Amino acid sequence: MNKEDDMKEVELNEMDQEKQPMTGETLTGTEKNGCVKVKVPEDTEVKFAGLSKEELMKVAGTAGWVRTRWVLLVLFWLGWIGMLAGAIVIIVQAPRCKPIPEMNWWNEGFLYQISDVNTFSENGLKGVEEKLDYLNQMKVKGLVLGPIHTVQADQLSTLELTSINPEFGSESQLISLLDRAHRKGISVVLDLTPNYEGVSVWFNNAASVAERLKEACVYWLNKGVDGIFLSHLNDIAYTEAWPSVQDIFNQTDGTKKRALMGSVTGLSADDVSHLLNRSSVDLLLTGLPDPAEPSVRQAQVVQILYVDHLQTSLGWSLSGRTLGSLASRTPAAPIRLYQMLLFTLPGTPVFSAGDEIGLKAGVSRTLQEEHIAVRNFFKTLTHLRGKDLFSSPTSLAFVRLWDQREPFLPAMNWGNDHVTMNLTYRDLPTQAQVRLTTDAANLAVDSMVSLEKFQLGPKQAVLLSYPYAG
Repeated sequence: MNKEDDMKEVELNEMDQEKQPMTGETLTGTEKNGCVKVKVPEDTEVKFAGLSKEELMKVAGTAGWVRTRWVLLVLFWLGWIGMLAGAIVIIVQAPRCKPIPEMNWWNEGFLYQISDVNTFSENGLKGVEEKLDYLNQMKVKGLVLGPIHTVQADQLSTLELTSINPEFGSESQLISLLDRAHRKGISVVLDLTPNYEGVSVWFNNAASVAERLKEACVYWLNKGVDGIFLSHLNDIAYTEAWPSVQDIFNQTDGTKKRALMGSVTGLSADDVSHLLNRSSVDLLLTGLPDPAEPSVRQAQVVQILYVDHLQTSLGWSLSGRTLGSLASRTPAAPIRLYQMLLFTLPGTPVFSAGDEIGLKAGVSRTLQEEHIAVRNFFKTLTHLRGKDLFSSPTSLAFVRLWDQREPFLPAMNWGNDHVTMNLTYRDLPTQAQVRLTTDAANLAVDSMVSLEKFQLGPKQAVLLSYPYAG
């Protein structure tokens, strides 16, 4: 090969090497065959470093930003004051809750009055103790027991208020009864009406009995009795000795309050109201409303007593030692109707022994089918536990409402004809639910009934309820 051919071959080889592709090694820093190394930056994004403190201070001090800050500050405080004012308006205009009166044990359930211990049980005081389970099942909150003290009718000299008549039992049996009753949550009130078998219960001279009464109150309260009951209270409450009797019950040692209770009969609602103010007893049984009076008058009586006095001091009873049993006193109306009336009036219902089964005077306590039905009705009322809404000569309906609890609407008709009640009071709904009824054939339990032109049969009663609406 000649010299000229050798030179051509060298040029071609150099040209071929220059045409070879660049490798990763070329990009990492090694130059080959005269090629130029090019470095490509990995991140081309431009970052904003922000304004310096000096620059921010210059901007913040400009007139525009100063005005903006002041506007925002004023708006914040205006909004805060507006919310505060709105909250105050809501609180001021919100309906007030009723003040909760002081509740004592006699306001927590009904009282059961056993006037004749031997009639109630064959074993006197011991028999009463044996029946505490029966009373507890009916949710009895307190017993009004007796009188059981020693006295001969109309003979003041024989009065022994601190001695128990042997016909009823002994003091040790009474103490045993108190102990077991307390363990079951049942309080016991002792009736100390002095001349309970005589013509005048206070021997026509209440002041002469006052000193003995005070001694007896202290004696029995120290034995564990929870209260003292006095009938014909108006005969002694207006004597000079009465304040000293009250002082015995005003003393407290921080334990369960002892109650001073009484009853009156034959007084008007105004007289009863005056007696309540005068006597300041813890609970007064009025004997009102009188079933013999028209329901319009009965509603007025309830309204007078309820408006002027706390319901915690109002006791309702239509039976007792002087009035007889509830069934005997009101033979023209079903016993269950009056049970519902007493349980739904604002206050404490008080029943006499036998009222829970509709027992009449002189009839054996042996439970018959009708007695069992009445007792079941009575027990239902004790578990469910106003204002005048509707009244006519033979019927009555009213509302029982307390704060946000479920309101109840009792309606009763003790007449001989059907009655149509227009129960369209402003706070009432158009319908209500039947909770308890004496007329299950026409008013089934749990059914919904219209309150407009509500019909109730003769000698029937119904307990309605509806949701609290605020």
